[in-house]
Amino acid sequence: MGILSNILFAIILFAGIGFFAKNVKSLFRNIKLGKDKDISDNKPERLKNMINIALGQSKMVKRPVSGFLHVVVYVGFIIINIEVLEIIIDGLFGTHRIGLSVLPTSVYGFLISTFEVLAVLVLVAVVIFWIRRNVIKIKRFLSSEMSGWPKADGNIILYFEVVLMSLFLIMNATDLEFQALSSGNVISQFIAPLFSGMAEGTLHLIERSAWWLHIIGILVFLNYLYYSKHLHILLAFPNVYYGKLTPKGQLPNNPTVTKEVMLMMDPNADPFAAAPETEAEGEPEKFGASDVQDLPWINLLNAYTCTECGRCTSECPANLTGKKLSPRKIMMDTRDRLTEVGKNIDANKGVFVPDGKQLLNDYITPEELWACTSCNACVEACPVSIDPLSIIMEMRSYLVMEESAAPTELNNMMSNIENNGAPWPYNQQDRLNWKNEA
Repeated sequence: MGILSNILFAIILFAGIGFFAKNVKSLFRNIKLGKDKDISDNKPERLKNMINIALGQSKMVKRPVSGFLHVVVYVGFIIINIEVLEIIIDGLFGTHRIGLSVLPTSVYGFLISTFEVLAVLVLVAVVIFWIRRNVIKIKRFLSSEMSGWPKADGNIILYFEVVLMSLFLIMNATDLEFQALSSGNVISQFIAPLFSGMAEGTLHLIERSAWWLHIIGILVFLNYLYYSKHLHILLAFPNVYYGKLTPKGQLPNNPTVTKEVMLMMDPNADPFAAAPETEAEGEPEKFGASDVQDLPWINLLNAYTCTECGRCTSECPANLTGKKLSPRKIMMDTRDRLTEVGKNIDANKGVFVPDGKQLLNDYITPEELWACTSCNACVEACPVSIDPLSIIMEMRSYLVMEESAAPTELNNMMSNIENNGAPWPYNQQDRLNWKNEA
C-alpha cells in the first residue's frame, strides 16, 4: 500500500503541476498577443519598485485596515506553504515529517509553531474579509461589474483559504507522534482535545485524510489561480517591475503624429515629400487600439494582474460624479476580451479567426472612455502599479484618428485650434476682445 500511495501521490502532483504549466504557457501566449514594447530601461529603479511595492506591500497599507489584513494573509499563506515542501518529500518517498530527520526538534518545533500561529491569523483575517464583503458590504465591492462571477470568485478564494488553514491545523492536531513531541503544537494542542476518545486508528485516518486533502487543495488552488483574479499572486512582481516610471502626468507622443507636426512647423520642409517619407518609415497599420491585439503587451499583463480591489474606481472623480467610467471595469473587460481571444486561438489550432467582436463597443463603450479626465487617480491608487489610463488613451486615439468619432465639443475645439490657433471660436484679430468686456 505504501508504494501505491507514493505512486498515486506522484501522479496527482505531476498532473497538477503539468496542468498549471499548460495554463501558464497559454497566459504568456495571450500576453504576447499585444504589441511589442521595449521596457528594459532603469533596471535598478524597477527592481527597487518591485521590492517596495510588490514584496513590501507599500501601496497596499495606505488603507490601514484592508492593507494590514492583506499583509497578514499574504505573509501567512506564503510562509505556511513552505511546509508544502515537507509534504511533497513525504508523499514521494513515503516518509513522515522528514523535517524531524534533518532538523533539531527545537528548530522544527519553532517552524511549525510559527506556521500554526500564522494559520490562525490568516483565518481571522479571512473571516474579517468575508464580513466586509458580505455583511458590511463595502461600497467598492457593490459596483455592477462585481456581480456574478467576480463576486463569487472573491468569496471562493476566502473559502479556499479557510479550508486549507483548517486542514493544516487538523492534520497537526491528530498526529499523535507530533503532539507527543510537545514542540511546535502551540495551536494544535488546543484542537487535539476535540478528537479525544477516538481510537488510534481513527485519528490516523483523520490525520492522513487531512494531509491528502491539504496537498490536493493546494494543487487545486494553484490551478484555480489562472481562472481567478488572484492570478496577481504570481503576476504582481513582474507587473510592478515593468510599471510606468515616467511622471504620471506625462502621456506618450505618437511618433507619426509628432513627425507630421514637426514637418508642419519646419518652414524649409517640402510638404509634398512628407507623405512618401512617412510611408517609407512605416506608418502604423492602425492608430490607437480597438481590440486587445492593438494594445502594448504591458497593458495585457496589467489586465491579468488586476486584483479587482476597486481602489482605482473608488478614487476616480468621473465615477464619483455618477458617470459610467470605472477603471476597474476597464481592466476586467480587457482581461475578459483577451481570454475570449485566447480561447478562439485554442479552438482554431493557433490562429485567431475574426469573431465579429472587439474590445471597443462590445466590452468598453465610447461613453466610458470620454468620461475619463486623465487625472491619473486610478494609477496612483493601484497597489500593484496597473495603468488603466493608458488603455483609455489608446482607445481614444483610435476613435479620433481612425473613426473621427470624437465628441462634438472636442471636434469643435480641434477645429478652432486649426482655424484660429486657439480653442475658442474667435479669430486671431478678436482674441483679445474679452478685455473690453471686463
